[in-house]
Amino acid sequence: MLLIDFGSTYTKVTAVDVTQQEVMATEKSPTTISTNVTEGLNNALDNLGKIIGKDAFAKASKVASSSAAGGLRMDAIGFVPQLTLEAARMAVLNAGAKLINCYSNKLLTEDIESIGQDQIDILLLVGGTDGGNEDVLVHNAKMLSNSDLSIPIVVAGNRNCKEIVLDIFSKNNKNAIVTDNVLPEVNVLNIEPARNVIRNVFMKHIVHAKGMDEVKSYIDNVLLPTPAAILNGAKLLAEGTENEPGLGDLIIIDIGGATTDVHSVSEGLPSRPNIVLKGIPEPRAKRTVEGDLGVRFNAKSILESVGLKKFSEDLGLSPDIVTDWIEKITNETETVPQTLDEKRIDHHLAVNAVRIAVDRHVGRLKSHYTPMGEMFTLYGKDLTEVRTIIGTGGALIHSQDPSSIFQAACYSSKQPNLLKPKNARFLLDSNYILYAGGLLSEQWPDLALQIMKKQLLEVKKLEGES
Repeated sequence: MLLIDFGSTYTKVTAVDVTQQEVMATEKSPTTISTNVTEGLNNALDNLGKIIGKDAFAKASKVASSSAAGGLRMDAIGFVPQLTLEAARMAVLNAGAKLINCYSNKLLTEDIESIGQDQIDILLLVGGTDGGNEDVLVHNAKMLSNSDLSIPIVVAGNRNCKEIVLDIFSKNNKNAIVTDNVLPEVNVLNIEPARNVIRNVFMKHIVHAKGMDEVKSYIDNVLLPTPAAILNGAKLLAEGTENEPGLGDLIIIDIGGATTDVHSVSEGLPSRPNIVLKGIPEPRAKRTVEGDLGVRFNAKSILESVGLKKFSEDLGLSPDIVTDWIEKITNETETVPQTLDEKRIDHHLAVNAVRIAVDRHVGRLKSHYTPMGEMFTLYGKDLTEVRTIIGTGGALIHSQDPSSIFQAACYSSKQPNLLKPKNARFLLDSNYILYAGGLLSEQWPDLALQIMKKQLLEVKKLEGES
């Protein structure tokens, strides 16, 4: 079986022998989205065919994930920012999409114009708990129906409005699909139905829109956006199957040139009795994507977050050396560091990308005093008890000191309010196996789990690391 990922930078192929239950080979080639995606695919497949043989190559079934051509781009529209819109945001991210913009309350004409400029592939429309507010969802449906927008619209709001909303969209021949409410009750999250509909729309419509038609003669199906495949792999790794145990609660960090993605699989419930959870409970399997923390396209943003003075002092380098290299890799994103100084700057970018991304992903504590003593309110997930952190992406894979990058994802006594893992082991995905495991799990979950566990390499911690 050939598992293919059309990434924004590289097209990756993993060959799996289902009978022998092992990875036969992996290959990658630059993604050629600007010309024809089949060029990069053919380069990778040609190299792979030489390794596994023509017969095995010809007989293999071929499935793919894709984040090429900008990946899956979505907007979310909701009612209350902290409730239905927050639930919609989680649904979009967990579907593997890049969230471009969020809109709350009743849409204005200027909002419709903004949505048209967002260049999105799918729009998620929510609003109201079941039996709750109907006005906002109906108003927003009318605004969208009367617009020139031609994108698919997934509706996952108040079930009492289902027929009304469908009728509004059908009158103007809009492509609208209605599914279950993402927030049927206050503090009750239900994002899986919307996630599944988004996936189906991606398979039917978006692959065609992204210019991927050419690959149909090469592969059987494009199943998932790449981040969704990785999240599927994360869930399988954590939870296991009936026949194969998983690793337990975990975090996956994917450091890319444009973004740094963080996935966690954990209930994230309070770990101490004096902590009270507030807000919408987050999904057990959660994804966040930080569009300002890519170590190439957004290297300047990372530098700004840290501060040039501190960044330079951390490395003992002059600010000019730092800014010259940052400028170079931002403009020439394929540039590979050659000198020791360049490698150290690249490493420090990765450390800070991970630190900031995980800071944003985990839950936070806010202290307040009561007659019973100090109490804490938890916003988000308590991930202090997570025991496994998995890392992938070129910045980690090619690092000579991956342990210190992993360590940036861990709890620090200097920021006790950020609930990062306190005692986790580090595993490196050096062969980009996570997307492959997510794809393989669609048909062969036991095999996918076995292969992922076998391919992940443990990274030794430095002395003094917890």
